[in-house]
Amino acid sequence: MAFPGRLVAFVASTDLDVSSRFYVDTLGLEVVDRTPFALIVDGGGGTPLRVTLVQSKVDPGYTVLGWQVEDLDAAVDDLRGKGVEFTRYPGMDQDDRHAWTAPDGTRIAWFHDPHGNVLSLHQAPATR
Repeated sequence: MAFPGRLVAFVASTDLDVSSRFYVDTLGLEVVDRTPFALIVDGGGGTPLRVTLVQSKVDPGYTVLGWQVEDLDAAVDDLRGKGVEFTRYPGMDQDDRHAWTAPDGTRIAWFHDPHGNVLSLHQAPATR
């Protein structure tokens, strides 16, 4: 039995205008709706991403949103060209695009939104 509903992703924001500039202008996500309490964008593939206004937030320190991409290098280069900075973590063997390769071959690169939420891009390993 499938779960009776559609996935909606959430991320916290203390300023929806700042979030709109990042998620819409920088990442290129399409606005679905905007209310005084949330910015709703298409997070990819029709999955709603609800950027919810909060008075304050705690940085969880782990990835809260991620996107699977076909070409990680191209996606990182594109976002870097738009001013996005990728994160290098101490003790992790990351390449020149700050991507780490997991034991299964998945490549992952992390970055932050303006409110400190950890976001990621990942590319699945090549199939043999």
